[in-house]
Amino acid sequence: MKVQISRLSDKFNDIPLPEYQSEGSAGMDIRAAVENPLTINPGEIVLVPTNLAIALPKGYECQVRTRSGLALRHGIFALNSPGTIDSDYRGEIRIILANFSKEPFVINRGDRIAQLVVAKYERVEWEETNKLPETVRGDGGFGSTGI
Repeated sequence: MKVQISRLSDKFNDIPLPEYQSEGSAGMDIRAAVENPLTINPGEIVLVPTNLAIALPKGYECQVRTRSGLALRHGIFALNSPGTIDSDYRGEIRIILANFSKEPFVINRGDRIAQLVVAKYERVEWEETNKLPETVRGDGGFGSTGI
C-alpha cells in the first residue's frame, strides 16, 4: 500500500522518512525533527515535532506507539499510546513523550522516538437494544478469567 507523505520544511531533509527496521516489523520508526537537543526532565511531558504530514486512505488510521527500547532502558513513553492519526488529518505528526524515569533524557536531531503502525478499521453504526446476546463469560471482567 502506498501512502503519501510530505516534509513540511526543507531544513530537515536529512532526516529519514519513517522506516521498518526489520523484515517482520509491524511498526515504522519515526524520528525527531529538532534543530537543537531537547531534554525531557523526569516527570515532564513534551510534544516532539517530526516535520511530517501524511494522507491516509479512508478506512485506515496510523497508530503512534512507544518504542520498547526507550521504555525499558530510559522510561520514555509515547502518551496516549496508541495515539491515532485519522485519515482526514493533514497536519504535522507530533509525538507526545513522557519521561517516567529519574534521569533527564535528551532527544537529538533524527533520533528514533516512536513507532507508527498503519491499520485498517471499520466504522460502526450503533444498534440500540434492551438485551445483548449472552456468552459464557457474561459481564466478568477485570481479572475474572484468572491470572
